[in-house]
Amino acid sequence: MRSPHRTTSGSGTPSLGPLVRDSSLVWVASGVVGLSFGAISVAGGLPVWVPVVMSLLVYAGSAQFSAVGVLLAGGGPFAAAATGLLLNTRTAAFSLAVADLLGPGRAARFLGAHLVTDETVAFALAQPDPARRRAAFWVSGLGLFAVWNAGVAAGALAGTALGDTAAYGLDAAFPAVLVALVLPALREDTRLRRPAALGALLALAATPFVPAGLPVLLALAALPLYGAHGLNGLNGKGGAVR
Repeated sequence: MRSPHRTTSGSGTPSLGPLVRDSSLVWVASGVVGLSFGAISVAGGLPVWVPVVMSLLVYAGSAQFSAVGVLLAGGGPFAAAATGLLLNTRTAAFSLAVADLLGPGRAARFLGAHLVTDETVAFALAQPDPARRRAAFWVSGLGLFAVWNAGVAAGALAGTALGDTAAYGLDAAFPAVLVALVLPALREDTRLRRPAALGALLALAATPFVPAGLPVLLALAALPLYGAHGLNGLNGKGGAVR
């Protein structure tokens, strides 16, 4: 991440330009994966509107892939919804870490809760002060939401014309970006390293055996190594977790 004087204007308000630039890689990766999701859904036999509406209302990448997989395998809508809900429970822990960044008012909190993703939370918490964390959350969250949904719509409209989207291998961009975002926190707080290492090992060990999204959920089992004080640290020095 860039130094504070290069991402803050003279008035103390965070400059949005560097935040947009730093989060643009995640947006590009999200758009490509969204393109893949839309194309796979329609190529599997679903109507174009299904992946588009799902992305607008559910907005959960791995949960959407799993839910569509259930539908395409012959499962019913309730089974698909249950699968997506299970995979998305990990965002409950993420929401605790960014609760203070959403701002006052029910509308802001409702919209902010909808924008909570692995990438947005990691990008926000990587910032060094509350003002930049709040700005980073909204810049990253709104941009990611827009690009993801645009990619899904384009992929759904293109249908089978894109061929085998999995062959592009761009799904590796998300893990790479997340690692880059959490490295500053690991350098600053040595107590994070043990739970982070254990969580990574749990996720890697589970990846070949469970659906996409569940490895991240299983990695949360490492949180007790850090405890409630660790969550406060992730939310910024002096920041409260609600």
